[in-house]
Amino acid sequence: MKDYIEERAISIANYIIDSNATVRQTAKAFGVSKSTVHKDVTERLAQVNPALAAEARKVLDVNKSERHIRGGLATKEKYLHQHSEML
Repeated sequence: MKDYIEERAISIANYIIDSNATVRQTAKAFGVSKSTVHKDVTERLAQVNPALAAEARKVLDVNKSERHIRGGLATKEKYLHQHSEML
């Protein structure tokens, strides 16, 4: 594996752990795709630093388990905002 990919995987994992970021937020921050973030954390990082990979994976698992709640809140906010503009 190329050195810059290993460094990116480590940086991504540290970012996720430090900021409790989602895959989408991380991808935006690093200018890569969501698929790249996921592959970096689940596959590439596991080869380089398994302990860091496991820690980052815990954060991603929590985010995944809460995503339906965030989606519902975003939808609620959207409709509240649309309703307030009509008044």
